[in-house]
Amino acid sequence: MNIDSSAPVIVSEEVLVLSSPARVWALLTAIDQWPEWNPDITAAALKGPVAVGSTFQWATAGLAIVSTLGEVIPGKRLAWSGDTNGIFGIHVWTLEPADAKGESTRVRTAESWSGDAVQQAPAMMEGLLRSAITAWLGHLRSTAEQHGARTAA
Repeated sequence: MNIDSSAPVIVSEEVLVLSSPARVWALLTAIDQWPEWNPDITAAALKGPVAVGSTFQWATAGLAIVSTLGEVIPGKRLAWSGDTNGIFGIHVWTLEPADAKGESTRVRTAESWSGDAVQQAPAMMEGLLRSAITAWLGHLRSTAEQHGARTAA
């Protein structure tokens, strides 16, 4: 599953996390626990396993969203799509070990937005999405490093 490369809004970001890919994956896939470490998400509930076709309901920025998992490659890639209030989004997370020992992770994320609401104000929507993605990556990095950081040699 990939983002919609023709969407009017696309944001891609990446961050180096000083924690193992397994730890980062565990945080991303424990969807019910997102509000515990990401204050921008006020509710999240996965219906079923972390598997293609499972849905989850979540709330962020005052929006209630229902998303469907479209790709799950354990430890490496997680993607979903969903829509709310005239916005259709596709979000893809990719994890790669960033060192030979597997103690750090390169986290890449990309999201596309399309739909009537996006076409009416693409620049504003891109700013909103960029802020949300940047904050999410920051919360993810902080939480992963707090609980799974590399130990000093």
